[in-house]
Amino acid sequence: MQLIDQYQRITVEPGFHFEESQALVVAQLQALGNQLIHRPPPRSASLLGRLFARKPPAPIPGLYLWGGVGRGKTWLMDLFFEALPFEQKLRLHFHRFMQEIQDELAYLRRQRDPLRIVAQRFAERTRVLCLDELYIEDITDAMLLHGLLTALTDEGISLVFTSNTAPQALYKNGLQRERFLPAIALIEQHTRVFELRSDTDHRLRYLQKADTWYTPADTRSEKQLARRFRELAPCEGRPDQPLLINHRPIPCHLYADDVAWFDFFPLCHGPRSSHDYIELARRLHTVFISAVPIMGEEQDDWAHRFIDLVDEFYDRRVKLLVSAAAEPAALYTGRRLAFEFRRTASRLAEMRSAQYQALPHRP
Repeated sequence: MQLIDQYQRITVEPGFHFEESQALVVAQLQALGNQLIHRPPPRSASLLGRLFARKPPAPIPGLYLWGGVGRGKTWLMDLFFEALPFEQKLRLHFHRFMQEIQDELAYLRRQRDPLRIVAQRFAERTRVLCLDELYIEDITDAMLLHGLLTALTDEGISLVFTSNTAPQALYKNGLQRERFLPAIALIEQHTRVFELRSDTDHRLRYLQKADTWYTPADTRSEKQLARRFRELAPCEGRPDQPLLINHRPIPCHLYADDVAWFDFFPLCHGPRSSHDYIELARRLHTVFISAVPIMGEEQDDWAHRFIDLVDEFYDRRVKLLVSAAAEPAALYTGRRLAFEFRRTASRLAEMRSAQYQALPHRP
């Protein structure tokens, strides 16, 4: 595995530059990758394979990569993941991963030790689990994480995380945080913690902004969105046809195969869940959103849903075109979600770039 050589080749291309802090991370990822390559494949999923298999070996220590927004954490993780020359690997956004775990647990609710069953299913198909954007704010996730990580590492699965915060700062000031501390200890036990330091937000540099963000959200912006929809849609759009997502209709201004145009309020105001955003990101290549407002603390619920939506779209490389009351960095004026929204604004800036627009959708 020649990840260092690959990094050096990429960083001489236009729009990139070499950073010592990133190179140190790449060296650690290459060492981890080489260890994983020489690790025996996952045990057999068959009944006989499980009956006669030895206890899984201890996991190879993974990596917990943290730092400010736009430092290249997700890019480095993806570089590592794509370079691994075997199929037994899994890369997910942390939010989507936890949603899948909760779905599995609901299905296995009558089973004894369902977390162990879930971990065994993962172990049958993966040696390494890469989780992007680890962030804990929900008490359900906080209480679940220690048991889940224990079960995964007991099965010999190596863990790679990216996060905007150090392990010791996870779920800071959260309810019953003392019950979450064993999860932090387990992360530190099974990963090497590395802070990616840089004064550069790579999402904001070298970006040739595409014509995807229109302010203010007025008649002129709507006409520009309509023109772009005609250019990008694979067929004539069906007007005012609700899109059925998880058995619930979402009002849709225009819909054409894998391109859809929504107003902000049906997406982020009302009974929407992360399930809806996951399904939208899976089904749609391009999404138009009209009339994104400026949100203060009284609209924290809207802002929280918008953050979740952008995270899912970014992770699946959905193309996003927006009319809004302001530029991304000025959309949220409250305090409670200010930290999370800085990440969202940075991602929205990257999603406007020609580089992002050229990436394939991850359905």
